[in-house]
Amino acid sequence: MSDELNYGEVYAPIYEEYTAVQGKVAEVDQTVAFLERYSSGGSALDLGIGDGRVAAPLSERGVKVEGIDNSCSMLELLAKRTDLIKAWQGDIAHFKTEQRYSLVYCVYFTFTLLVTREAQIDCLRSAAAALDDEGILVIELDVPSSDPRVGGQKTTTVRLVDHENTILNVAVHDPLTQNLVSTLLWFSGTSVRRLPQRVRYVYHQELDTMAECVGLELVERWGDWARGAFTEGSKRHISVYRRSSPSSGDLPRQKRG
Repeated sequence: MSDELNYGEVYAPIYEEYTAVQGKVAEVDQTVAFLERYSSGGSALDLGIGDGRVAAPLSERGVKVEGIDNSCSMLELLAKRTDLIKAWQGDIAHFKTEQRYSLVYCVYFTFTLLVTREAQIDCLRSAAAALDDEGILVIELDVPSSDPRVGGQKTTTVRLVDHENTILNVAVHDPLTQNLVSTLLWFSGTSVRRLPQRVRYVYHQELDTMAECVGLELVERWGDWARGAFTEGSKRHISVYRRSSPSSGDLPRQKRG
């Protein structure tokens, strides 16, 4: 069960503005350059393609990009942005495609919108099945806070403060499911927007274990799209996986973290 559909429908009207404020638009060039390296000039599948923030510029570099999203509203935004990309409505946890891709990727925090461990494993399994023999899976995730968490704990964190915007996140934590049920409060000028969401956070070690369960192995892990080192102070990670027994074409085995 995924909260992607609700997320997409809630965020679609303000998604471009929201991602710009969060700094995601500014790093698109780095994201696309990173992904292009693994596409081998072939095809790519975007899991949770949204409005095409990453997929559109990647396709403009000659990569044949396709995508999946649960949200009709997001897919409408994608269609307005470009006609170069084939995309369909579906659940990224349970999808099948006859096409095999050089690259499958899931960016931002889309993977955590799958709010059970089972759904996350199913997503990895579906992604692995969609890879060609030398295909690569790339996942971007935040590093969960190291602060002690207790059941039912309510937390308020400041996500952003600048001269125009203040974004607060109010969350309730369920440690048994690793779920955070939260509401973003976005103050901009005289307006206040309330944006609910639910995620299942994942530690990078757990992600590696889940990937191994579906026949994937970690190749590289980076701290950002610019290929900075992943360290104990990193706030996120970019993890690169491949099938455990590729037929050919080894990548440099640079496990990080």
